[in-house]
Amino acid sequence: MTATTEPTITKERPPSASARLSLAPTGSVPGLLDGAWWPRSRDLFQEIPTLTDALDACWGRITHVTVNPAHWPVIPRKVPVTGHTVHVGWFADEQDPNKVILLSYTVGRLDLLVIPPETEPAAARLMAAATMPGGIRTASGLMADEAMSHDAAEARSREEERETDGGAASAAGIAIGILSSARRR
Repeated sequence: MTATTEPTITKERPPSASARLSLAPTGSVPGLLDGAWWPRSRDLFQEIPTLTDALDACWGRITHVTVNPAHWPVIPRKVPVTGHTVHVGWFADEQDPNKVILLSYTVGRLDLLVIPPETEPAAARLMAAATMPGGIRTASGLMADEAMSHDAAEARSREEERETDGGAASAAGIAIGILSSARRR
């Protein structure tokens, strides 16, 4: 996927809802991720202000954000947020595509799993997994685990449906019936 960068944009942004954010408990054993963020869209110009509004007061002023362009169609260079401007950078090969890195001059670095906006039932599980104290899973590792879990659940559901619709269980019953009638002859 190719990323498009835009010069600083000065258009007005409509008010948005609060950020869907989950952070590891303060003072817990550090892990590879500091939490998770579930944006409502893939529009960084709209999403970064909501994220920084949620974090600036409790974590320190966010000055820089980096992303991998794999999931962001447009990457603005600067985003105006409440009271300041956030500089946005991107790294295609160096940064996990499912992670956003936030930098603050006062506190340091925060690495967050980015849960795709279209992820509905799994979002709560992913947010909890990303905030596990001492977590050793990467952002892409968590997303891969969730995809495998989803695929396994889907396969179980299809198998259960097949069995209740006369699939494998009925075929076994037919085979047993054929064998018993052959023995009677």
